[in-house]
Amino acid sequence: MKPMSLRFLAIGFVAATSLVWAQEPVTIQVDGTAKVGPFKPIYSYFGYDEPNYTYMKYGTKLVGELANLSPVPTYIRTHFLLCTGDGKATLKWGSSNAYTEDANGKAVYDWTITDRIFDTYLKAGAKPFVEIGFMPEALSTKPQPYKGLWEMGARNEQYSVGWTYPPKDYDKWGELVYQWVKHTVEKYGRAEVNTWYWEVWNEPDISYWHGTPEEYNKVYAYAVAGVRKALPTAKVGGPATTGPRGAKAAEYLRQFLEYCQKNKTPLDFVTYHAKGQPRVTGDHVQMNISVEMNDVNRGMEVMKQFPQYAKLPIILSEADPEGCAACSARVYPNNKYRNGTLYPVYTAAAISNILKITDRNQANMEGVMTWAFEFEDQPYFDGFRSLATNGIDKPVLNVFRMYGMMSGDRVKTESSGAVGLDTYLKTGVREKADIDALATRSDRDISTMVWNYHDDDLPAPGSGVTLTIGGIPAAAKRVLVKHYRIDQEHSNAYTAWQAMGSPQNPTPEQYAKLEAAGQLELLDSPTWVTPQAGKITRTFSLPRQGVSLVQVSW
Repeated sequence: MKPMSLRFLAIGFVAATSLVWAQEPVTIQVDGTAKVGPFKPIYSYFGYDEPNYTYMKYGTKLVGELANLSPVPTYIRTHFLLCTGDGKATLKWGSSNAYTEDANGKAVYDWTITDRIFDTYLKAGAKPFVEIGFMPEALSTKPQPYKGLWEMGARNEQYSVGWTYPPKDYDKWGELVYQWVKHTVEKYGRAEVNTWYWEVWNEPDISYWHGTPEEYNKVYAYAVAGVRKALPTAKVGGPATTGPRGAKAAEYLRQFLEYCQKNKTPLDFVTYHAKGQPRVTGDHVQMNISVEMNDVNRGMEVMKQFPQYAKLPIILSEADPEGCAACSARVYPNNKYRNGTLYPVYTAAAISNILKITDRNQANMEGVMTWAFEFEDQPYFDGFRSLATNGIDKPVLNVFRMYGMMSGDRVKTESSGAVGLDTYLKTGVREKADIDALATRSDRDISTMVWNYHDDDLPAPGSGVTLTIGGIPAAAKRVLVKHYRIDQEHSNAYTAWQAMGSPQNPTPEQYAKLEAAGQLELLDSPTWVTPQAGKITRTFSLPRQGVSLVQVSW
């Protein structure tokens, strides 16, 4: 067993009301015969700012792990694919030098770096979710200064500079996009590129775009025309606005949809972002999952104003507990949730509630993109919003491994410990913990994910859970039960690293142990069980900020 962390030794100091809520036993009923809807692999989307990390040592390793999370394709998005520069990665910056001009103003195209990025994805078995941006220096209406300056903890007023401006020549911009897509079709084949997504720009409603909404609409139209000229069947979309719970972002999304409708501009999918808002309160981090859920809900409400778009696929092309992946918890203490178990349990609860919001709005959620990757050559567990650190998987990656083991249809679950979607939207999880479940049924298994989530990252006792899984076929005389767990002691390289003394230069033996600790673990040995009337029951304790996956197969 791994040593128990000091914060869990402090249970006796938790407020009495928290203890009462935490100790309530919970019953969860799963009806494997009651279909709720399809289980689409909305979890298999990831992204990050720094494109040049993709093909570096640990970037390549992580891309391979993401591609192997599940049998469905993993889509990967990154910023700065068209930016001018030397191809060196730094925090919140990257470049490909794909477009320059000669002395006579003639376009010079160089796809070396963009190819290297896409090659890395495709070789691993992943697929590009191509973000068309940002503006090359030779096309920018305000090219100087060009490269953004960014430093943790600073105001960073010189970050959104030349690369964020509209093109000085829209025809050249459209031709750049055409040549890029044409090249990908020639290199990778029409059938392959037809499976990609092409999204125009990122967050044009804030400082990523120093143009008007009308200029964004124009840059979108020219980009889409370039894509479709090269590949008429390509999937194109946007506008990748920030969270539409805010009036400005909601209006930006609305005016974009209005523009596309009025001008019959191609639009195959709609993207916007959804972010939470954690803060430090007293001596601990308090998440705000309600903010992210309201972003999701408000975007769907805007789309309902346009009946022709109401059923379009939605991709939350960034969906996270907060907004800055490159803001280390060392500098921003509200981000201290990132290394431990709170990040995966938040993710489990968020994806489940996004599905509920989608059902309520009768919308078409295609993807929920986690904006997290890895940061090369940074300290171990430095508190970035990342999936791995120096090649060591963090606990959050294991919740995606759990999702990758679920397939088929979503089926009915009832939990006495659930707080409900309305509470998530209204206040978040601020009183009793949310102990709830998401279950799926395929031909030969029923998989149930159970979480114990609270916005406040405070120590609390585990809760007793009695899980009854029904709907097992009568012909299945014996079923195999596997129970996977993410908590302080399982699927957790962070606590293993702490137990080693938090080494910044682990020995090869320590590194191997950390790699192993970063993988998804069984809570106990698989067990063969005889169902009774098509049901089995399992009883277990689920720690606060813990996640279980109970899989029954026959």
